[in-house]
Amino acid sequence: MARPLSAGAGLSLGVAVLWFSLLVLLPLAAIVATAAEGGVSNYLHVISESQTWAAVRLTVVQAVIVTVANVVFGTIIAWVLVRDRFWGRSALGVVIDVPFALPTVVAGLVLLSLYGPESPVGVHAAFTSLAVTLAFAFVTLPFIVRTVQPVLEELDADVEEAAASLGASRATILRRIILPSLVPAIAAGAALSFARAISEYGSLVLLSGNKPFETEVVSVRVLSFIENGSNASAASIASLMLVVALVVIVALDIVQRRVARRG
Repeated sequence: MARPLSAGAGLSLGVAVLWFSLLVLLPLAAIVATAAEGGVSNYLHVISESQTWAAVRLTVVQAVIVTVANVVFGTIIAWVLVRDRFWGRSALGVVIDVPFALPTVVAGLVLLSLYGPESPVGVHAAFTSLAVTLAFAFVTLPFIVRTVQPVLEELDADVEEAAASLGASRATILRRIILPSLVPAIAAGAALSFARAISEYGSLVLLSGNKPFETEVVSVRVLSFIENGSNASAASIASLMLVVALVVIVALDIVQRRVARRG
């Protein structure tokens, strides 16, 4: 049975709800309201338009690809940082946070210098769909690493050693002990990674070329509607991406709950 909140707890809850409403709920409600201004017909026309749908498809597909890659490689990097000791480990930990610190336009300039027409590594990805993948991967890599790393640090190695002494294989230890503990953190990092990717703009301005039907992402499409004075159309696409983000977040939450139960 739930106990009534104390005066202090009630005040704290009220402040938290008010702050959350001002920062999240009211802006989201404004987007939905603006999208509804043009009516259902305008909404359906905007989201089904071929150029808009191409931007949505490119953004979502590339975000999914990058998120899956981050789950694999981000978890491996976090494991290496926590479980291994090597020269340069601290420097690697600092470098991983660089995408957090760099302005996204600066990140785009860095990527253009590395993968542009005069690429020093021989990878000429500018103005192609690969440029979108690289930009998404660059700005989202730290999310998985930084959500998984603290959980790995808190895992008790004695439990793994005890399981090994009882004859459990490394695969069994990974599946029954380590993975159930990591899945919630991986799912949280994957949700952050996906949400960050579908909203990315700055790092793509220079690298992708923003070519319709080829390298134009949703954020650029939204900006083009705003520049043309069509706020309702821009809000329509934004509301669609909000639904996509919510579906992915809920799906990841369901997956992590099921894996945790089976563990």
